[in-house]
Amino acid sequence: MNMKNSKVAIMECPNYDIENMMGKINAGIDLIGGWGQWIKAGMNVLLKVNLIGPLTPDSAAVTHCEFVRAITRILKHLGCNVWIGDSAGGAIGGKAQTAKSLTISGLEKIAQEEGAIIKNFDREGVVEIKNSSGKIMHLAKPMFDADFVINLPKMKTHLAGIYTGAVKNLFGCVPGQKKAEYHKASPTTSAFGEIICDINIALNVGLNIMDGIMAMDKMGPISGGKYSAQKIVMSTDALALDTIAAKMMGLQIQDLPIFQASIHREIGEWRIEKIEICGDYDVPPRLINFKLPRMISREGKGSGILAKLIDIMKTRPRIDLKICKKCNLCVDSCPVQIIDRQTKKIDYEKCIECMCCHELCIYKAVKLVNVNRVIRFLSRLKRQ
Repeated sequence: MNMKNSKVAIMECPNYDIENMMGKINAGIDLIGGWGQWIKAGMNVLLKVNLIGPLTPDSAAVTHCEFVRAITRILKHLGCNVWIGDSAGGAIGGKAQTAKSLTISGLEKIAQEEGAIIKNFDREGVVEIKNSSGKIMHLAKPMFDADFVINLPKMKTHLAGIYTGAVKNLFGCVPGQKKAEYHKASPTTSAFGEIICDINIALNVGLNIMDGIMAMDKMGPISGGKYSAQKIVMSTDALALDTIAAKMMGLQIQDLPIFQASIHREIGEWRIEKIEICGDYDVPPRLINFKLPRMISREGKGSGILAKLIDIMKTRPRIDLKICKKCNLCVDSCPVQIIDRQTKKIDYEKCIECMCCHELCIYKAVKLVNVNRVIRFLSRLKRQ
């Protein structure tokens, strides 16, 4: 970890106006080093977006296409060849959703208009690397082929991880349905964090620019609410960026199990006092009335009062057949294949609580219901 890189620029940006975004991004980049430090004319620069599924730009679930356009235009002005890439989550009938997602998100259109090249990570081949356990992992080849990689995460909550940002965004470098295998192999959120950490160490990402103009709160990363955060956050240090973005939401990064491995293995800076904040703020601005997801624990519960409280408040996914479109994305994407294709009933005895079904359902048909009947009844009364 290079301690000199622990600088985070926070810029206020009220909307997706192209000129305004370009100005704010350029100003922030100047404060953390300047484009000239990393970029030269003729370079192939990959923009690794957040493309969780086939969702529109205004969903607040994917990196907004106009945000990508602004950065593409800046890089083209600098004489770069721009690639835009990711691998979407989930599959239907064994078919990945990346191609469809690139179209619906508007990324394919802006690539055509701005002269960028789309890199569908499901079709571009892989590079074989070894993780910290000595096991083989396959990561998207464009991440290694590019001269420079810019990570473009979305500011969002996450049902399992509570917060998701720059560090977690690199999970999209795992092509296609391989993602499900890693979820299956991770019985806890902290174990999944080890995989995320391995990916971050294996890849050479030079810069992170977060789309926090329209963020997502509540039950993200797909089914949450839209929150007008009006922020662009930039850093060469992904963990430092996430530390500051999480702080803006009212979170301490060290309290989130998915970041334990990244903190322990020092992939970046997480101590607030050692992160220099610059731009339109000198301290992390609090996002007023930003609502976090209900805590879903996949860690050890411990004992005593806390364990009993977790049992009482525990929720689990259930598919609302009145909303369900029977696309079977949840069925085909379940890492342990325990959702019945016809009835959509979930075998809770075998459920690993990864919440992929909830995370990937674009129709918001997968609801979280309290296991405890009394709490469930009281929740219904509260909604009435």
